[in-house]
Amino acid sequence: MNGNEFGRLFRVTTHGESHGPAMGVTVSGCPAGLALSAEDVQRELDRRKPGQSMITTSRDEPDAVEIHSGLQDGYTTGTPIGMTIQNKDSRSGKYEPFVTAPRPSHGDFTYSAKFGTRNWGGGGRSSARETVNWVAAGAIAGKILEREGIEVKAHVNQIGEIRAPDVSFEQLLEHTEENPVRCAHPETAERMRERIEEYQEAGDSIGGSIYFETRGVPRGLGAPRFDSVPARLGRALMAVPAATGFEFGLGRSARERTGSERNEDWTTDEAGDPVPVGNDHGGIQGGITTGQPIYGEVTLHAPTSIPKPQTTVDWETGEQKEIQVIGRHDPVLPPRGVPVVEAMVNLTLVDFLLLGGRLNPDRLDDQPGEYDTAYHPQSPENKKENE
Repeated sequence: MNGNEFGRLFRVTTHGESHGPAMGVTVSGCPAGLALSAEDVQRELDRRKPGQSMITTSRDEPDAVEIHSGLQDGYTTGTPIGMTIQNKDSRSGKYEPFVTAPRPSHGDFTYSAKFGTRNWGGGGRSSARETVNWVAAGAIAGKILEREGIEVKAHVNQIGEIRAPDVSFEQLLEHTEENPVRCAHPETAERMRERIEEYQEAGDSIGGSIYFETRGVPRGLGAPRFDSVPARLGRALMAVPAATGFEFGLGRSARERTGSERNEDWTTDEAGDPVPVGNDHGGIQGGITTGQPIYGEVTLHAPTSIPKPQTTVDWETGEQKEIQVIGRHDPVLPPRGVPVVEAMVNLTLVDFLLLGGRLNPDRLDDQPGEYDTAYHPQSPENKKENE
């Protein structure tokens, strides 16, 4: 099976299945000299793990990470970082009715059709359980971004028809983790929680979306076309289980704007460098970062595992039958998806920093955050210096 690697220079390779012995991830390309501990990774895993509140699955997983390689005396060595997270509370028996009778809107039949076999316990490799690996790797990337003065934060901005008003980055930092919904607008968070509980009591689920924003991303990251920042971010975030949409800047509302409304004039900042007036473009122009905040949104559909009666067919006998998916499942995905979205943004940005030469790929320099901000490499001053 391909599709288990992400990134070019900062490369993540994952393994593991929902009800297998353990999940695991290898991070290659992390420069030497980064202060890192298991506690740094565990902090992020605790935000994603199940059983956090009444609106998440009751599966009891401690998600305790073990780091097996790539560290010496609390610092990365530049060699691959290997991590595992044991599965402690899997119960595969509840999935036996679906060995040859696929659950509606799951990957049961498509996996079997492609490979001729599958690990059916808990959905196997197709389960969102696998994102625990992404969060572990993203924690390492987050440490690099923190060192470089770059911040990434996300929150739940919509559940069903309930949408939060726009919030500041400071509100994201201050309020997101204060409630189980992970919405940075407290009043809306309470309304969201009540609505989630209504669907939960009805044996149903509901979709929503996650808003993310960055601070401190330097200008000049990315490349045109297939290696543009939105192209790579889209690939990262559309890989999140249940993702049905990704947008940045004005997103879908851009189709309602004229060119004169969307276009942003140029002015100069305190250093005399050109900067756009406004940020409807979401920190990206021509596929390359402008130095302004990158922001966007990921839409997640309702969880497909619900206890309501549904119809399936046994592909061995052709018999149609009514089923109920009994087990421990989330009634909504965005609250636990927030650290997953942050992790994928982290991984994408660190890869761009390495690809753009903003980080030494072998070891981290003593002075983080010193970027070459020249706009015109062929200007007389730079041309003379290059000669």
